[in-house]
Amino acid sequence: MENGVRFELETRRLRVQYRLSHDGLNGIELRTVFEAMDLVGILDYGLAKVADLIIKHVITPVVNRGSPISFVEEVNQDSKEMTEAILKIVPSIDPKIENVEGEAIYSGIIQVVKFIYKFICFENGSWIHSFGRLTWPRIAEMIISNFLSKVVPKDASKLADFQKIIECTSQFETGLKEMLFISASDNKDERLSNFAENVEVHFASRKKAEILAKARKLLLHCDFDLPQEYTRKGPMLKKDGMAGNSCEQVVDLLFLSESCVVSKAVTQLMELVHQTLKDVCLSSTRVALEFYHAARDAMLLYEVVMPVKLERQLDGINQVAVLMHNDCIYLSQEILGLAFEYRLDFPNSIKEHAIFVDMAPRFQLMAEEILQMQIQLIIYNLKEAIDGADGFQNTYQKQQFELAKFSIDQVIFILEKVHIIWEPLLLPSTYKRSMCMVLETVFSRITKDILLLDDMAADETLQLQRLIHLMLENLSSLFGSLSSASQKRPQEDSTASLDHLIPSLCKIRKLAELLDLPLKSITTDWESGELLNCGFTLSEVEYFIKAIFTDSPLRKECLWRIENSGFESSNQFS
Repeated sequence: MENGVRFELETRRLRVQYRLSHDGLNGIELRTVFEAMDLVGILDYGLAKVADLIIKHVITPVVNRGSPISFVEEVNQDSKEMTEAILKIVPSIDPKIENVEGEAIYSGIIQVVKFIYKFICFENGSWIHSFGRLTWPRIAEMIISNFLSKVVPKDASKLADFQKIIECTSQFETGLKEMLFISASDNKDERLSNFAENVEVHFASRKKAEILAKARKLLLHCDFDLPQEYTRKGPMLKKDGMAGNSCEQVVDLLFLSESCVVSKAVTQLMELVHQTLKDVCLSSTRVALEFYHAARDAMLLYEVVMPVKLERQLDGINQVAVLMHNDCIYLSQEILGLAFEYRLDFPNSIKEHAIFVDMAPRFQLMAEEILQMQIQLIIYNLKEAIDGADGFQNTYQKQQFELAKFSIDQVIFILEKVHIIWEPLLLPSTYKRSMCMVLETVFSRITKDILLLDDMAADETLQLQRLIHLMLENLSSLFGSLSSASQKRPQEDSTASLDHLIPSLCKIRKLAELLDLPLKSITTDWESGELLNCGFTLSEVEYFIKAIFTDSPLRKECLWRIENSGFESSNQFS
């Protein structure tokens, strides 16, 4: 077979010789070789290399649609019979030949198959069918990947124009059936027609890929910049004033009656999602289903892409992390509203399957995880700053006082930084809850450290009192922001409200007062229940008195009165 069918690269021609020689035997006819292979059941094996040869050197140039080519057949014979058949590949001499609707590809392949049928397979239906089984799957795949998939319409309005290609493709496969190259009864051989007739699905698949590519691109390349008015101490975002803000990054939250600032990335992503869902309402069932999945997948891309893209920023205290938190809140809210907005206009078959609400909890969870990561990072930094005070020991010494003061300054700096970042961006309720959590950690830690001190000198208590006052005074604007966020009525006592939100605030304020109070006054405050209301335990008050006041009959009397006052505390001092 290798001697019988060869391709000459230099002359670009497929050459079939009918009289062969092998191992000293001359005059072996090619037909005899076919008959022998067919008889012993190795015809497919014998044709395999010929099939590879023809696909590589003859079919591929036709399908790849490079320079136009045509075929010229030559037959050489002696007086009795053919001795040789040649199929030449030559450049097209007709400038009008174009690959219009695939006609050039299909006609070229038909000509090659006719040559094979007549001059290689001797017009034997069984042999050409064997050849077709070996080559048709690869030929069909080449036509699909190099031609049909590339002419799938990019716009739904052009789907009707694709009908011409469907008709041309059907005629092409009919011609192959007539030559028995492919089966007339097996629908699996109608590979091209099946692909072309399912063009709606291919169109939708392409559009889905384009939508997801666009979503991924905008998520990867969109900066997380704040609007200019929010870069510093811009306008605070109020419940009643946000909706009218002209900034496109300020969005309304559908089910919270609030607004917040989000990234450009998420606003553009939701614009893409809304446009895709509008296309769902106008599309056929198969196309609509693909668009529906594209809209879902586009939103889920945020969950996949952004944590990786912003990994470095999420490890620090910054506005990007807060914007990403807001993005997730916004996405969860938008997702909850999608079904209400579009379901009625969806094709009937899609209405049964279209679900969005399942995605909302994952974005709510993602938002909470980002926020908790920020809170834990802030608390870690604050604890490190407080650790620098060395337990607030010996503050009567200048060096130790400066060390403690630097620690308090660090705490103030961190809290103010968080205040500047959080207040303009977080929802008021989220800001209040999160900042109170941070402050509670700070004040409870400082209070605990001071209450653990023993044998404090008079100067030391005054210095500690000074440090507490310094911290509280410098945090007055922060307290004011929390009061604004938490007040429901103008007449509400903001101090009482803050003490309720931050229990340790009341305690540290009272501690500052206790540091300068006489022993009897401290005892009276305990007996009145005031200290207990501020969060002090019995053991804490006793330890505090022993640390400040020297042993004396008065101290013993006051400690006895405190122990027998009848007040008990569930919290034990540690």
